[in-house]
Amino acid sequence: MRGLVTALRTLTVIPVPGKEGEHLSDSLPWFPVAGLALGALFYLLARLWLEILGDSWSSGGGALILFETIILTRGLHLDGLADWADALGIRKGRKQRLAVMKDPHLGSFGVLALISLLLLKWAALSRLLASGSILWLLAIGTVSRGMMVELITTLPYARSGEGTARPFLEGARPKHRFLAFSITLALCLWPGPVGLVLFGAGWIVTHIMRYFYKKGFGGITGDLLGANCEIVETVLLFLCALPGERLLPVTGWSWLQ
Repeated sequence: MRGLVTALRTLTVIPVPGKEGEHLSDSLPWFPVAGLALGALFYLLARLWLEILGDSWSSGGGALILFETIILTRGLHLDGLADWADALGIRKGRKQRLAVMKDPHLGSFGVLALISLLLLKWAALSRLLASGSILWLLAIGTVSRGMMVELITTLPYARSGEGTARPFLEGARPKHRFLAFSITLALCLWPGPVGLVLFGAGWIVTHIMRYFYKKGFGGITGDLLGANCEIVETVLLFLCALPGERLLPVTGWSWLQ
């Protein structure tokens, strides 16, 4: 259970008692569980909003949930997204791109990426609230964090020096990938076919990003992990928001009976 403590403290600001694992890589199988915890908190806030105000002001509820996601994650993944976007504007080579990502200053590409992604998330969350289709927030949190392990265990560390993600990669083993993959899939089974679709979509998006990370940066960094988490989460939010209330009848496995 120490790995779970490490995962929660790494990915969230949730105060959890207990000692952390001896190796940071011990936390990798618990990443999807930490994502589920975040998704549950987002769901509870959404449910509370609907109970009090209904769907009369879904845009306000979407903004509040979005603010909650930033607070509970310290904006860590958004920072990675912005740094990755700034690096995309560099065409001189991997070394220069990695240097740009390490620069603490925010560039125009990073600003545009942040604004665009936050607007997309807000629109999707507002639509989910308006349709009452908020159950999927749990699976979305699970998949977006679980897929980070897919990158950690299949790509080398892109930098030659130290970095926030290096300790996780140094101890990463195939067993961590298998466990994280299995736990993520298991936690996606309860919503029925929708959960499986979200799992598959997250895996596809992650491997598309993996190709570009390997080609453009030679591996993975903490910033790139954060960017992948945000991109996967946004794609899955839109997949659920597009059909809205039409997605609710396929909750669970009752449709097979």
